[in-house]
Parts: sequence; structure tokens; C-alpha cells
Amino acid sequence: MNNRNLAELLPRHAERIGSQVAVRFKRDGRYQDLTWTEYWTNVLACAAALADVGIKLGDRVGLLGENRVEWLIADMGILTAGAVTVSPHASLSARQIHYQMKDAGVRWLFVSTAAQLEKVRQVRAELPELEGVVVFDTTAAGSDAISWHEFLQRGRQSLPRLSAEMTQRGKALGPENLATIMYTSGTTGEPKGVMLTHANILSNVAACLEAEPSRPDDVKLCWLPLSHIYARTVDHYERLFAGLLLCLAESVETLVANLAEIQPTQFSSVPRFYEKVLSTIASPDPAVVSARLRSVFGPRIRCMGAGGAPLPPAIETTLRAAGLPILPGYGLTESSPVITFNLTTRNKPYTVGVALPGVEVKIAPDGEILTRGPHVMKGYWNKPEATAEAIRDGWLYTGDLGALDSDGFLTITGRKKELLVLSNGKKVVPPQIEGLLVADECIDQAVVYGEGRNYLTALLVPHWDNLRRAIADCGLQIADSEDALTRHPAVYEVLRKRVCACLVDVASYEQVKKFIVLPRPFTVAADELTVSLKTRRGIIFAKYKAELDALYRGDPNAECGIRNTQ
Repeated sequence: MNNRNLAELLPRHAERIGSQVAVRFKRDGRYQDLTWTEYWTNVLACAAALADVGIKLGDRVGLLGENRVEWLIADMGILTAGAVTVSPHASLSARQIHYQMKDAGVRWLFVSTAAQLEKVRQVRAELPELEGVVVFDTTAAGSDAISWHEFLQRGRQSLPRLSAEMTQRGKALGPENLATIMYTSGTTGEPKGVMLTHANILSNVAACLEAEPSRPDDVKLCWLPLSHIYARTVDHYERLFAGLLLCLAESVETLVANLAEIQPTQFSSVPRFYEKVLSTIASPDPAVVSARLRSVFGPRIRCMGAGGAPLPPAIETTLRAAGLPILPGYGLTESSPVITFNLTTRNKPYTVGVALPGVEVKIAPDGEILTRGPHVMKGYWNKPEATAEAIRDGWLYTGDLGALDSDGFLTITGRKKELLVLSNGKKVVPPQIEGLLVADECIDQAVVYGEGRNYLTALLVPHWDNLRRAIADCGLQIADSEDALTRHPAVYEVLRKRVCACLVDVASYEQVKKFIVLPRPFTVAADELTVSLKTRRGIIFAKYKAELDALYRGDPNAECGIRNTQ
């Protein structure tokens, strides 16, 4: 049966399999279940409450919070009311949230905690269109924020009066109506509101399931932010479409424990998590690494997605060697998001797979990846010029560089704006070099620098536990703090050898000649990473400009690991 909108999915399953579990989540130290009937009942109450406070078809409603069951219910409540979900990432600052709320003209807003509510309070005076706030945590409610429990109760009480109206809204909500406005955190520039329709998302979900069908006993563990389109489509909406169980991880800090508890069959992630797992379980014995990896992901895993950023080849090689079903894919917010991915029945190492059914992909003369199909966004909110630049003759210009082989498998070779040109005219793709560096167990993060310079340098964040062990293996015992270790000669000597070993097979101009060691990782909170953990190079380079400039004084061949200038 064809679906006209996302709101139709839930009541259909509530009627068909109402007593079965739809969502499993952990609260107060134990797992709790939400059945399809309970899910739909709460969603309908939320939608009725929104209608009762005056939200109309097409109005924008904000949803600010970490992953939790209330987030899922609120999102579906917004859609069932015929409104549009605007979901800032939970890690954003008050000022960043203000920009998105004001730009989208949000009328009501759901927030998760007292901390998120405080961000809203800081900027609420500058949001005249914001009429009300609902907070999930009841203890955080006050005179300026209604509790989630109270809001749902209002919906239940008003539902008999609004029943006919809710039915009419469902009929009026068509495929081309907006479902969400999602602001690209972007590696550069001002955030843009990506407009995705119900048809955009439904087409992407249906195509993903056609390419890689689910099984009745599939269990998916969701940990990626639901405020990002990757998790929203392949975890949240795909489970709704298929009528299958979705389990919510508590947090990224508890993810390994949650994997052991849930033992999912399906799991979506960004490469960063796989990198951290490998760093944590590092061993010189490949057989030990493989056994540890299989233990982390459990005996039932049959599909491990990787998207949001390039998966370093060394990481993929290690996961495949362990017999784990790693299936990299590719997409972006503007494409709902999936464009290509590897299938369990058809995959090729070091590619991002083949195009989804109904999705076209081609490579422009300059190497840019273009895509066309029902998954392509409606445009950017209130930005017609940016929309016209991104979509030409129906083709979405992704900004990424790639190549298609004779079998239709896509390989990502870089990003147009990230392509680095040295002073000698040589072109370097930084993510490729960075992927080689972070494959080393002692290097947690790497950012390569050198635009317009005569050689490459880098900012390195060590995996400190592994690095300390490597230094101990050299006969040294160092108890210094990590801040002090960034200036220790032994740290540089170990990292220098490892950097050179990582890059032994690349061209001479792709060698990292000097580097800076940083004590702490780049984070989303510091605005150094996007929510999908892509590097925001401009911000990072501006922050470390003086230190990077200092690396270009003197002989580039003097030493690979020049002393930290911080």
C-alpha cells in the first residue's frame, strides 16, 4: 500500500500489531517497552495538543533534545498534526539554536532537559514568534515551560472535540508537504535549512528497504542523533515503515554496554565510533583484535552501516577481517539522505556501494557527484539562490568528488571545497591522508593542513592510553599530564615514527612533514566537528593559526614532529 505521508505509518501498525513492542529504551537503569498501541496513543495526544494550542498545517514546531522515547513521540506528533519538525542538534549553543528557531519561524518548541530549556531562556526574548515551550523532564517545568505529561494530558482531553479535525488534517497532508526543515551544520558557511517533504523521506525509506529488506526478527540499536537525517531516516522512519523494533541506546558513553545488552541484528554508525572501538581494543595480534570486535558487536549482527563521513580503508579492512558485515554508504541531508550503499548480497570493499532503486547518480566532468530522483530535497528554506545553485536541471550537486566503476559502485575521492592545493600546484585530498593516520592505534584524530604552502602539516590528537603503552614499550615510564605530554620528546619520537610508517606508500608531496600534538579531542561542543563528526576545518585552522604558521618556519625536513608551540 502506498503511503501519502509519514503520519500514516504508525496508526497502521498500531491496528495491525498493536500489542507488540515498537520501542525499547532504558530508564532508571532498566529497559522499558512501548507497544505500537501505546506509541500511537501518545502520538495522537501530542498531535491533538498541538492543534489545541493553535498549530496549523505547515506551521513549524521545534524539537530540541537528546535521543529519548519522548523525542520519537513528539516528532510523530508534530507530523500527525500536519506541522513541520525543526530539530536543532542538542549540542548547539543558545545562539545557534536562536538562529534556527528564528529563521524557521518556530511557533512551539519541545525541549528535553533543564539544560536545554536554559538555552532557550537565554534567547527567548529574541523569538517573538515562539508561543510556548514543552519540556520532557517534568521537574524542569515552570511558568515558562509546560511539562510533557501536562501537554499530553491536554491533548487527551481535547481529542474528542478535535477528532474530526485530526482526521481532516491527515487527509490534507500530502506527499509534497514539508515534513522537516533540517539545518546543515556545515563544514563551512552559514547553516541552511534543508526542506524535506514526506515524499522525499518515504521514497528514501522505501528504496533502502527494497535494496536491503528487513527480516521479521530484526532488532536495530539507535545511537546516532535523531536530530540528524541519517538516524532519522534509517533508524526512526525505517523502523516505522517496516513495523519493526527500535532500541534506543542511552548515550555514546554507554554504547558498547548497550550493544552487549541488546545484541542487535542491525546497527548504523559514523566511522568515528568504529575508530574508537578499534583504538580501545588494540592488540598486535590480528586474531585477538578480530575476537574482541566480534565480542563488541555480538553474535546476531548481520548489518553494520557506516555513513556521515568517509570510512578509512584500514578500519574497513580490520572489520572485514573479523568477519563483521560492514556496509559503507553515502548520502547527505539534501538527499534524505541515502544515495548509495553496499548491500549484504552485493558489496565491494572501499566503495560506498551502488545507487538505491529509483536514484540516479552520475559524475560531472570535474569529478563532482550528482544525483537525481525523488530523494532530492525541495530546496533550502528562504534561500532561493542557494537552492538554484545546488539543484540544476533536477540534479543535486553534492559538492563531493567521486568515481563510478563499471559495476556501478561509487568511490568517494574527496570534497571539492576540501581539495588542498600546495604551492607547487600538487593537489592533496586531506581525508585520505587523515584516514591513513587514524588507522594507527596511537592516533585518535588527525587534521591535515597546507593550502598554498610548500608541504603538509597536521594537528594530531593521540589515543593517550595506547600512546602511553607504546612509550612504555620503549622502556620509558611517563606519569605527566596529557597537557605536559604534548611537549615531551618521547611523545614526538613515537608519533614521528608512526606518522612516517602510516604514510610510507603515499607520494612525497603527501607526506606530513611536521605536526602539533593536542591534548584533547576535537568536539561538536567546541564547534570543531559537525554533529555527524565531520571536521570543521576553517574553525580549527583559525583556532590554531599561530601554531600552524610556526610549523612553516625553518627546514621542513628537520624533524617530523616539531615541538608543540602552544
